[in-house]
Amino acid sequence: MKSRLKSPSSIMNKMQKRGLSLDFPTMQANIMDIAGVRVICSFEEDVFFLAKCLKDQSDIEIVTEKDYISNPKPNGYRSLHLTVRIPVFFAEEELRVPVEIQLRTIAMDFWASLEHTIRYKKDLPINAEIETELKECADSSREWDSKMEHLLHILT
Repeated sequence: MKSRLKSPSSIMNKMQKRGLSLDFPTMQANIMDIAGVRVICSFEEDVFFLAKCLKDQSDIEIVTEKDYISNPKPNGYRSLHLTVRIPVFFAEEELRVPVEIQLRTIAMDFWASLEHTIRYKKDLPINAEIETELKECADSSREWDSKMEHLLHILT
């Protein structure tokens, strides 16, 4: 499990990119990933089971669900994203804070982490050939997930 809080400068940059005013109510209404949690599971079925557990919790409100496992992005990215509102208790009040939760398998995280490093951190030019290779790697990681889950079912 990995987590992060969005920095004030990152919040400001996101608001400015979207052309939004920098007042607190506008930020509250538009920034849905002030906090983020990534949970890495062994198997796809674990991802969906954990998502169901979160959805069944009475104190968590599901705002959005994006299932990039069943419907991968064109580049091959796979993950289940939930935006939720969770209660945060202060001395005088309770606020419902939006949190982005990413649920993925080890194989999904492996591919996404390396793809992100290649695409964004190294600032290298990405041409059509590289895009094709990255997609092939994503497809291979999907095969690993399927094979490992199949083996689990054979053994259990």
